[in-house]
Amino acid sequence: MDVIGPEVGNQPKREERGIFGNSPNPEARFVKDHLELDKYVEAARTFKLSVVLTSGSFDLIHIGHARYLEEAKKCGDILIVGVDSDEKVRRRKGPTRPVVPEDERVNMLAYLRSVDIITLKEPDEPKWDLIKRVKPDTLIVTREMYDDDTLEKLSEYCGRIVCLEPQATTSTSAKIRLLQVGWSKEIEEPVMQELDRHGASDELKRSIGGILVGQHVKKP
Repeated sequence: MDVIGPEVGNQPKREERGIFGNSPNPEARFVKDHLELDKYVEAARTFKLSVVLTSGSFDLIHIGHARYLEEAKKCGDILIVGVDSDEKVRRRKGPTRPVVPEDERVNMLAYLRSVDIITLKEPDEPKWDLIKRVKPDTLIVTREMYDDDTLEKLSEYCGRIVCLEPQATTSTSAKIRLLQVGWSKEIEEPVMQELDRHGASDELKRSIGGILVGQHVKKP
């Protein structure tokens, strides 16, 4: 990289400022060890910085995710994001998810200016482990995350709980469905032509057509 103009003496490089730098710096922002995360939280409290916590899968990150995290950051000084690990997502959403592996999801979040620290949530961790460890000044959730009774119980570990509305009409599931529809339409016609060429029965064509669009066709 060419630099035009005078060098700024003795100033730390942006990547050396850790979570306080302007650089994405995933190596500094991703804190996998929760014991290490405890130290970050303790340091934030020492400097009178309020801590905000939110969690999610963040699979196929879209504008709704970015806006949601931007709104979350407005609630405090340090935004910590708990990301569901690949195994945790698989157990909850099935073997085809996540579409994007955890290391890429973590790196994508590091490139959002609103996100300060990212950590992983594993499936075998105790219930609400991250919330209990961090004890955030503000916990950010959506209505889909927890019911009212659960929110009441969680309030014991948080200064306050803020429920955010969806920040966009899109969703990861909707994007996946669009990809599936686009893929199926591209191959449906040539597959049907090939079935016709080989004299396939209407029942077989209906069954295969249903598979291509992600539907199970019941036999009459």
